[in-house]
Amino acid sequence: MPLLQSPAVIAFDADDTLWHNESFFKLTEARFAELLAPYCEKNRIEERLVAAERRNVHHYGYGIKGFILSMIETAIEVTDSKVPATVIGEILAAGQDMLGHPVEPLVGVREALAAIRGIAPLILITKGDLFDQERKIAASGLQKHFTAVDVVSEKSPEVYARVFARYTDDMSKVIMIGNSVRSDILPVLELGATAIHVPYPLLWALEAADFPDDHPKAIQLKSLTDLPALFGRA
Repeated sequence: MPLLQSPAVIAFDADDTLWHNESFFKLTEARFAELLAPYCEKNRIEERLVAAERRNVHHYGYGIKGFILSMIETAIEVTDSKVPATVIGEILAAGQDMLGHPVEPLVGVREALAAIRGIAPLILITKGDLFDQERKIAASGLQKHFTAVDVVSEKSPEVYARVFARYTDDMSKVIMIGNSVRSDILPVLELGATAIHVPYPLLWALEAADFPDDHPKAIQLKSLTDLPALFGRA
């Protein structure tokens, strides 16, 4: 499978690309549905929560704090403003648990990063709450592999172009690796860069998008353990 022979920079997404993240959100969502079960059916609660997140992402940004605020808003809505304070307290406690949860790198991530180190600068581009993302990066033990870390509010072509411009003015020499087609693949392909999709078993509804199978610069791997072979570093 041909790749760029001399990339100027190799960029990685963080959540669900390098370490587990969405699984903790799903566990908290399940607990949230249990708390509100006396007021609303589970499927309806999930629909209302996704709708709240979609409305609020432009106000709160991405991450756990916005998620918790959207759960509180949803609880107020589905209970006609009758949600007990104890339930609100449990939602807040769930958020605090998420913010302190240990960071668990995915299988093979450490080895893959070590194998390709030196080919080009490795950088990390992640979106979300600055405080939480910095905590996870430090706790992961992976920061030593990266030349730079950028925490951005959105992953748009314009944002990517600004980050990549620090390394090259030729976007064809850029490689981006991530689990979200919407955030990590499509905006990068729009710039003319190469995008490598490594799916995670769980995906947030707001990140849903179809992988562009027919795009010549879009590559899909089963796992990051397959990444070094693309650079002759198997």
